[in-house]
Amino acid sequence: MLVPDTEGTMLEDTSADTMAAAAAAATLHLRIRIVGATVDLLRDVPFHEARAEHVAERLDISTSELQQHFPSWDGLVLAALDRWNGGRMDEVTREVGDGSTVDLLRAIVASNAEDPALMRLLVALLSVAGNPEHPMSTYLRSRYQLFFAQVKRGLEHDIAVGRAPHTMDPRRGAEQLIALYEGLQLQALLRSELDLVAAFDRAVARLERGWMERYEAHAQRRLSTWSDVSWSDDDNWSA
Repeated sequence: MLVPDTEGTMLEDTSADTMAAAAAAATLHLRIRIVGATVDLLRDVPFHEARAEHVAERLDISTSELQQHFPSWDGLVLAALDRWNGGRMDEVTREVGDGSTVDLLRAIVASNAEDPALMRLLVALLSVAGNPEHPMSTYLRSRYQLFFAQVKRGLEHDIAVGRAPHTMDPRRGAEQLIALYEGLQLQALLRSELDLVAAFDRAVARLERGWMERYEAHAQRRLSTWSDVSWSDDDNWSA
């Protein structure tokens, strides 16, 4: 009578599973290293000059091996962006805790000031997102919409708990707050003397003061108030 060698089969199956798991772990480890090396490259090299072969050189692998894991350079850049910016946002969110939406934007501004390479990349990718024909545009636009929605929801919560005035429309408030954030960081890239965080604090103080008034679309009313201000009074314009 022949007895099936079930023990040998089980050992073979276990060995195959172990080898498959080891191969999967090695693949995952390499992909993590590739994304990390791409982040490092984008820290050192302007976005428009960075290439996949530069990442491969840093890892001492061939470009073809890299492309087995990331066939698209655009896809690799987006993976690096998610790693870099995602890690930064996790830290910022922990720091702010239950703070206001303005506190969150201020923390992002401070983080950008400390890491100008990330700020340069984000500004460069805004230009890419603005071109509907670019392969990365759809993804970048979707991420931008999520960011806008996060700021809008944050302002809605701030109004609900009394941290922001009910006279502020959260959608318009989000537009204005993000405009300050993006406009000032662009200036900081072009004007080395600009203190980004201090400039944000000054601008947002003015913005929050305006939120306390009901919006009236009357340019004449706005212009008429300027006659009450002396252009030579430095104190009126220093804040």
